[in-house]
Amino acid sequence: ALLVLGVASLAVGVARPRTETKVPLSQTTIMLALDTSTSMCATDVDPNRIAASQAAATAFVEGRADGTRIGIVAFSGSAQTVVPPTTDTEQLVNAIAGFTTSRGTAIGSATLKAIEAISQENPDVAPPDTQNEGAPASPGDDVIDDFVPDIVVLLTDGAASAGVDPIDAAQQAADRRVRVFTIGFGTDDPESLVCSRSQLGADALAGPLGNGGIRADQLGDLRQFIVIDEVTLQTMADMTGAEYFRAQDAEQLAEVFEQLPAQIELQNVESEITVVFLTAGALLAVLAVGLSLRWNRIY
Repeated sequence: ALLVLGVASLAVGVARPRTETKVPLSQTTIMLALDTSTSMCATDVDPNRIAASQAAATAFVEGRADGTRIGIVAFSGSAQTVVPPTTDTEQLVNAIAGFTTSRGTAIGSATLKAIEAISQENPDVAPPDTQNEGAPASPGDDVIDDFVPDIVVLLTDGAASAGVDPIDAAQQAADRRVRVFTIGFGTDDPESLVCSRSQLGADALAGPLGNGGIRADQLGDLRQFIVIDEVTLQTMADMTGAEYFRAQDAEQLAEVFEQLPAQIELQNVESEITVVFLTAGALLAVLAVGLSLRWNRIY
């Protein structure tokens, strides 16, 4: 009987059975991709958009006492990983406090940088194709419904003006089963662009921004990149099985970040349990043989 059970267990193991388990939030990686473009100097959010986003992101980081790994990508005309995934709250807070602005909004490139950081932590996530080869992505592609536990939270206040196409980047996230939660921040009527000296980067507009700012009637061609591209952000979230949020002021943004842990409640993650059945089958078979030999010696 033991031998039959052992053979049956080995047969099940060969079929490579899988089971679903909940992955605790403390075992996941959350990549925050935060916009640091010039438009984040807009004062339609008090004192300006970048200061409000820094405050909300800092509160989010400080509120994660469960050991969740968090990483930070900052993006303007290009994207860079400022802090790889870590549980070091102080390092994360200091990085957020040190943001400076620059021209451009590379939403797609920021998404790929976040995926790349996740791939360093999770072997089930392949590194992104940074060369962006192949046919352009289609928003009509099938939406994923089986996710890895790691996610990207991307906050921007405008429209892509540089780097990889955001939809192509979202398709790469979907191909890797990575959800991209998007946040559109700011109003549709930016009043002016004013940044403090500490927020100014190597921007050609740094002088005007730090000396009274740029009024709404002087924004000109910049306006098209200052108003949120909600269609693209919604599409990115839909393609990756995530959600798009809109926040028009600092209070709403804080609420969005407070909601995130509930919104990203981890899906059931499939894991292979072949080794369990193979081990059990082998042990049963050995036990059966051992008992058989003992029985024969006795009788």
